[in-house]
Amino acid sequence: MTALPDRSPRRLPAVPTGRLTVAQYAALGETEDGFTELVEGRLIVSPSPLGDHNVVGFNLATQLAGQLPDELEVILDVDVDLELVPPDEPGFVRRPDLVVVHRGARKRQRVEGGLIKASEVVLVVEVLSPSSRRVDYHAKRHEYADAGIPFYWIADLDEPVSLAALHLAGAFGYQEAPAETGIFEAVRPFPLKIQVDRLID
Repeated sequence: MTALPDRSPRRLPAVPTGRLTVAQYAALGETEDGFTELVEGRLIVSPSPLGDHNVVGFNLATQLAGQLPDELEVILDVDVDLELVPPDEPGFVRRPDLVVVHRGARKRQRVEGGLIKASEVVLVVEVLSPSSRRVDYHAKRHEYADAGIPFYWIADLDEPVSLAALHLAGAFGYQEAPAETGIFEAVRPFPLKIQVDRLID
């Protein structure tokens, strides 16, 4: 006799009600719907992105991957411990659309556990969504700068698709170059050329 599928409601794991450290956040594992980040120990839940958002992130990662020096690699959609507070205090974790990290970061993560660390990140990229525009341009800009991440790019899907490249400029935080809609070229953090006008194709 064939067993009927289980239609009972799924029970989600209990989530701590207080503010979380980065280790407590990491122990929660994957969420069922959308994704979470951690801001001053508080869980922030965001909806899953739309198709165009994912396509731009994938195309950008593909273009980057072919130009990276051997000691770097690109990772999509991964939690990053911003290391803004001591480990026993309510923490900050962001999940950028993609990051470029030193190649030893994933090995260290496998051996030690935990999350990718901001100190291992060379470049962080956010692809704007309607609900994330203010957070990506303001809150994350300051957090990533405070975390010491040298380069921050923002891809804007509004036509024409554009890429704004920011780099740390000492006490001034990030300095932003004019957004590019055609071909973006740079020599830092490594020589590269990005065809911005093909990111959404």
